[in-house]
Amino acid sequence: MNILYFLVGCSLLMALVFLGAFIWSLKSGQHDDVVTPAMRMLFDDEEEGS
Repeated sequence: MNILYFLVGCSLLMALVFLGAFIWSLKSGQHDDVVTPAMRMLFDDEEEGS
């Protein structure tokens, strides 16, 4: 039964770490523009000289 308390505590701690990382990424602006990176590959082609 003691292992159950340990595992629940570890899972809650891990969930808080991931929540903190997600909030940090929101505050640092990593999710501001989600459309442009998907379209960037369409505009990166350079014409090769012949």
